[in-house]
Formats: sequence, structure tokens, C-alpha cells
Amino acid sequence: MRYIVCITGASGVIIGFRLIQELLTRNLQVHVVITPNARKVITVELGDHYTLPSGAYYHDEEDSFAPLNSSSFLFQAAIIVPCSIKTLSSIANGFSNSLTTRIAENALRTRSTLIVVPRETPLSASALENMLSLRRDGAIIFPPSIAYYHRPTTVEDVTDFFVGKILDLLQIPNDLYRRWGMMSQTSDKQ
Repeated sequence: MRYIVCITGASGVIIGFRLIQELLTRNLQVHVVITPNARKVITVELGDHYTLPSGAYYHDEEDSFAPLNSSSFLFQAAIIVPCSIKTLSSIANGFSNSLTTRIAENALRTRSTLIVVPRETPLSASALENMLSLRRDGAIIFPPSIAYYHRPTTVEDVTDFFVGKILDLLQIPNDLYRRWGMMSQTSDKQ
């Protein structure tokens, strides 16, 4: 089973990397695209010495000959996490000018699973309209909105919550967060 993770130039790149790690631990084939702006955000948010998860197939955002450009490249799902508003707008308006937007376009055309994780707040009317357009086209819009019922105490808890919810959407079993209804007063994660 193949999964594609695209990381664009928005805050929250760690969510994309944690997702890659979780997919790889399940022995799934993972293809990764990192935009040039995402590389800048990685340096700001994770530091100069951050290393990319090993075991994935990395593709250059500008590689027009990458197999991922074609709808004949079959995959289980494509996840754009985080997704910049610029990338979201390009996808919603059919402007396939990069490997990431082409992957999204192929997912929409073939009715494959496309999960878009916009990381912006507050949202403009045009961003909301673009999200609605993508949803109508079949994409899943997943804003990383924090929940508190699982009582997060660290940034890692919050990140794992988002990654666990994405894995849920992919129907991949996980125990990265405590689920509603599974809470207890004597939990070890308080």
C-alpha cells in the first residue's frame, strides 16, 4: 500500500513528519514531497540539524518526470500536511504547477483519498470558499484543531492527536491518543 505525504510551507511541519514515521512503522510504502518553502519552515521550527525520517521515497517538488505526476501511479491516499493556503488555493482552482498540486489533482480526478490539512488562522472568506470547493470535489479538509478531552500535557501529545486522527481517516488502527469514551479518572496520562 502506497501513501503520499506532501509537506508545504506552513507552520506545523512536525505533523507531517510524525505521520511519515507512523506510516513507516507499519511497513507501508511512503512517498514524500517537501516544497522549498517547507524546507525553510523546517529550519525555523525544527532546527538546522533535523533529519528527515529514513525509509521513505523522497521526490523533488519540481520534478516533472516523477512517477507521482501521473494518475497511473496508484496510491492509497495523499495527505498534504501542513497545507499552505497558497497550495490549497492552487488545488481548489485546478492550478497544477508543482508535484504537490499535480498529486492532489490526480487524487481528485481518480477519486482517491485526498486529505488536506490547512494550517492557518484566522481564515479568510476565499480560503473558506476554496476549502468548500475541495470538499465538494471529494477532498477531506482536516484543520488541525486541538481537542482537550484527552488532556494533552506536551506538544508531542497534541501532535500525536492530529496524527492519530489522520490515521483514523486512513482507517489505520492506532493508539496515539485517548479516545472520547475511553477516558477514566485514573488514567496514567494526566
